[in-house]
Amino acid sequence: MSGDDAFPDEPAGPFPEPPTTFDDREGRPITVRRYDEALDRDALEAMYEAFDPADRAQGIPPTGEKRIADWLDAITGPETVNVVANHGDAVVGHATLVPDEPEATAELAIFVLQDYQGAGIGTHLIETLLGAGREVGVERVWLTVERWNDPAISLYEKVGFVASDTESFEHEMAIRL
Repeated sequence: MSGDDAFPDEPAGPFPEPPTTFDDREGRPITVRRYDEALDRDALEAMYEAFDPADRAQGIPPTGEKRIADWLDAITGPETVNVVANHGDAVVGHATLVPDEPEATAELAIFVLQDYQGAGIGTHLIETLLGAGREVGVERVWLTVERWNDPAISLYEKVGFVASDTESFEHEMAIRL
């Protein structure tokens, strides 16, 4: 995404900073907190290895141990912002902000394990990620979503994202923090 004019004029929010804890719609206790490589890497890799191939979009998350590990190296580096949703010792959701141009801009990606989708975890993940991003100086966030993915588009709109490019194959959305 390029240009400040692609982003809404007014900031959205406020958004909570991590950690946050809540019971999802299934009554499961969920904690959303900053990703800690030492604590979470193995569980995060396990989550992506268990991810249903039918729920992969735009080629992500990748499949196979090596490709998942390489991809996680790229999206969990020191310049990124990451939060995970934990149910007990398991990571059941992950959201990341990857820096982009111009400065203080980031691309968002979010993934929730199939058995945990539709329970409100995605909303908490995104809101907490945006709070963590604002805390470290991210001002603008964008994402792409497949045009047919109405549940995801509704989730992004609920949080405050607006459509910024609906002409392409993918639906592009943006938010100002």
